[in-house]
Amino acid sequence: MSEGIARAVAHFAGLMREQLERVERMKKRPRGPAFAEVSRLVIGVCPGDGIGPVITRETGRVLGVLLSSELASGRVELRVIDGLTLENRLAHGKAIPDPVLAALKECHVILKAPTTTPEKGGPYPNIESANVAMRRELDLFANVRPVKVPQLGIDWVFFRENTEGAYILGSKGLMVSDELGVDFTAVTRPGCERIIRMAFEHARAHGVDRVLGVTKANVIKTTDGLFLEVGAHIAREFPGIAWESWYADIVAAKLIDPKRRSTFRVFVLPNLYGDILSDEAAEVQGGVGTAGSANIGTEHAMFEAIHGSAPRMVQEGRGAYADPSSLMRAAVMMLGHVGMSEASARLEKALDLCGQFERRLVITGRADGATAEDFADYVIATLASGDLDVRWQAAVDAAAGSPGKGE
Repeated sequence: MSEGIARAVAHFAGLMREQLERVERMKKRPRGPAFAEVSRLVIGVCPGDGIGPVITRETGRVLGVLLSSELASGRVELRVIDGLTLENRLAHGKAIPDPVLAALKECHVILKAPTTTPEKGGPYPNIESANVAMRRELDLFANVRPVKVPQLGIDWVFFRENTEGAYILGSKGLMVSDELGVDFTAVTRPGCERIIRMAFEHARAHGVDRVLGVTKANVIKTTDGLFLEVGAHIAREFPGIAWESWYADIVAAKLIDPKRRSTFRVFVLPNLYGDILSDEAAEVQGGVGTAGSANIGTEHAMFEAIHGSAPRMVQEGRGAYADPSSLMRAAVMMLGHVGMSEASARLEKALDLCGQFERRLVITGRADGATAEDFADYVIATLASGDLDVRWQAAVDAAAGSPGKGE
């Protein structure tokens, strides 16, 4: 027993040194580029694995039409970065092989399809998640996930802390003995400050009068308690915007409560709760296949589909029927982030029409529904139509007057 405790103490000491060094690095991070001043915007495109290459190809076709003039002039480059397949990561024994990481760092922003993460006890070596590694290596501290369902009055944005909590140390737990396993979680004051401040800045910019801090601080008192303490402090910088503390389990219930859910707007959450609750929220919108997310840092930004790589779909020969909406929604966020607001708005309206309002094609993930290619064709045709804005506004007006709003 004493040997196991000594080993655990040494392991814990090493983790704490790593985290204290990380705090110092956070304090020294420079600010990223002003995209308006970039002469050639490099967008790294990572196809990933599983259904990733399918939805990447179709999203790339849509971007090719939407950004045709920028691509032709060289103002924008779509640079494909291979190497995040499970096979390549296993061959290198790393979540992100060094050459791939170097290529990612050369891009201004990254559009990333899903990657497979082996689970412990499965048929593959238990390497770390490529997502977690990328967020850490590029310090992508803010995971931003919007969810909109106009006909239900839902307009949510989740600000999930991306580089701390259980995920940063989730692969570094240990078995103290054959009968005791321990995992760790860690948050820092600088880490809490930057994600909570981003949520407040978003609320102020969009006229939202409250920010919900979501934790389980009644049980997880130290780390979740620090998160709430920082939130209350930052709220003083934003008069007119209330800081409200909610428990994660209650929020999970209220997201599906028709009487309350339309009153929510901006959430900010530690890593684990943010992952779970934003997936639940995406299901309200139509499923995780319909939602994209942004991963934003001070120097880099990565935009991705929020769902997994769905290897079973590929194994069953259904990969062609994967829904590319999530990656296309991620592209909407990416275009907005780099200052292409007009292109971002056009693509968002086209996706609203194709995926929520008109729905002339329905993707089921099987042969009884549309393929990813069919859906991309639908989006491209909608973008090319001369009445996009008129169709979208008519659909929004109709939804606003429907009995389903706030049902």
